[in-house]
Amino acid sequence: MKHKLLPLSETMHYILLALRTPKHGYAIMQEVQEMSDMTVILAPGTLYGALDNLSKHHWIKQVDIMDRRKIYHITHEGLEVLEHEKKRLNHILSLYEMED
Repeated sequence: MKHKLLPLSETMHYILLALRTPKHGYAIMQEVQEMSDMTVILAPGTLYGALDNLSKHHWIKQVDIMDRRKIYHITHEGLEVLEHEKKRLNHILSLYEMED
């Protein structure tokens, strides 16, 4: 799979993982902080820029609006990207095991 956003940045990876269940922006920021053990703290501008980029590439989509908050969810194509990245990272990690 070739794409200009691949390999995923750490931030994009966490956002896609967070959006396996529908969420609004603030909930995405909170989940990314939790998943990353507080090592990735998203500023609103960074988050919304990433959401726009991911939407433009059809990896996520807006699925609802609740109390003026846009709710986003990963698409089938976004799940395929995560699976591709998982295989890529697993391959890299397997190379570490070859040294042992």
